[in-house]
Amino acid sequence: MKKDIHPDYHMIDVKMTDGTVFQVRSTWGKEGDAMTLDIDPTSHPAWTGGSTRLMDTGGRVSKFKNKYAGLGF
Repeated sequence: MKKDIHPDYHMIDVKMTDGTVFQVRSTWGKEGDAMTLDIDPTSHPAWTGGSTRLMDTGGRVSKFKNKYAGLGF
């Protein structure tokens, strides 16, 4: 393996949106730096099961539904 071509792999703190902090190994930042997340599995609707609204801009959804109405959607 070649020397001095790999990034430094060290421990950092990751702060979740609810305030909890845990340590992970990463190439981000420097040893002991803290990464603060804006979105994480505790707050994102994809993981929490939150509902999303489908906006019908310009009738696109209506056109799609009409076009494929006979296929059982």
